[in-house]
Amino acid sequence: GCCEEDSVPLDPNSVQSIVQYREFNARSRNKHATGHSIVYNQQYNALKNNYTSGIIHHVQLTGLKPNTLYQYRCGDPSLSAMSKEYYFRTMPKSTSESYPHRILVAGDLGLTYNTSTVLTHILSNHPDLVVLIGGFSYADKTKLDCSSCQCVHNRTTSSDCDSCYNSRESYQPRWDYWGRFMEPLTANVPTMMVAGEHEIEQQTDENLTFVAYSSRFAFPSNESGSFSPLYYSFNAGGAHFIVLNAYTPHDYSSDQYIWLESDLRNINRSETPWVVATWSLPWYSTFKGHYREAESMRINLEDLLYSYQVDIIFSSQVDAYERSNRVYNYTLDQCGPVYITIGAGGAGKLETEHVDDPGNCPDHSQRNSVGSCRFNFTLGPVNDELCPLNQPDYSAYRESSFGIGMLEVKNETHALWSWNRNQNLYNLAGDVIYIVRQPDICSVYK
Repeated sequence: GCCEEDSVPLDPNSVQSIVQYREFNARSRNKHATGHSIVYNQQYNALKNNYTSGIIHHVQLTGLKPNTLYQYRCGDPSLSAMSKEYYFRTMPKSTSESYPHRILVAGDLGLTYNTSTVLTHILSNHPDLVVLIGGFSYADKTKLDCSSCQCVHNRTTSSDCDSCYNSRESYQPRWDYWGRFMEPLTANVPTMMVAGEHEIEQQTDENLTFVAYSSRFAFPSNESGSFSPLYYSFNAGGAHFIVLNAYTPHDYSSDQYIWLESDLRNINRSETPWVVATWSLPWYSTFKGHYREAESMRINLEDLLYSYQVDIIFSSQVDAYERSNRVYNYTLDQCGPVYITIGAGGAGKLETEHVDDPGNCPDHSQRNSVGSCRFNFTLGPVNDELCPLNQPDYSAYRESSFGIGMLEVKNETHALWSWNRNQNLYNLAGDVIYIVRQPDICSVYK
């Protein structure tokens, strides 16, 4: 069926949230950390049903040593209900000489055959850190029976039937399926989540959004001073990562902008020389889908990111791969960030049309996506410019294939970026480039 029946919520107080952990192969006894548990509800619109989640446990481990392998189990030992043993390695110490060996980046994974290949490639590369950008379970894009949407079967077409996707509906058990599918990765490798359009999942009552996303994952929001699961920052060795949200207000007076400015101001570039930012909706994509839909976000934030010399920006949303040259305000600039769109993690249909192809310049007056009609602060004018007639100078490489990206920071000025197609072996890259920082030329100014 398309929906869960109404059910009585479980009591999160009926079971303890405990993690037993120790350094791998250490002779010391297990340490114990106790956390808390929650249950969330997701209300359905059309069918008036309610999903209630299982008990979700949150436990924070403190005092961990950097760059150290730990083993752990979680559960409630008083009930003899403990998980099997898992392992994870902590991040290196934040210095200009210490970096995770491999950082894997992917976006819009979903839960498809292609997702399975992507997950296999991620695991085979033995990453130290994984950053997943938007479009996780695709619970919000579950196909309903067309009859429930009042489609006329004998007059419908496949495109008409696509209208039976209802952005207000969300099949929450798909989050459970996705969580079990991703467990080999998320239980053993530090994995940071970046919310996108598919995680909005607006509830029927009270206009609640991002409920499943914020309930199922943990974020260093308090530690980074944002107190929001939608935007936060963290260090991975000598790299400082900033996570932003395109579907949360980002104007100059917004909480997100004020927090971002403070976070950038407080970065110690002698400890974390590399600064990487990420959000879902891309600024510099030349594919037709979502073209310049985040223009107002760019107008609001680009100067700020440029003035603090952010080095790399990752986005997804567009189901394709594209890497820019260093760019600022649509102009090549040796001090601008490198923008990488990596939204081909397995879900959706690949974007194949570019705005510089004949007849492909989108009419932004007709935009009607979730991002544009319900969150219009995300949008901005295209300044009545014509779409480019050729691939713009700022677009260095683009391709319509499923795959993942890998960032290997070598030192405080050089990082190796590679993109791997699904159809290639994990050690064969489709796009490889050294990204080079020039702090002597591109100085931070506040």
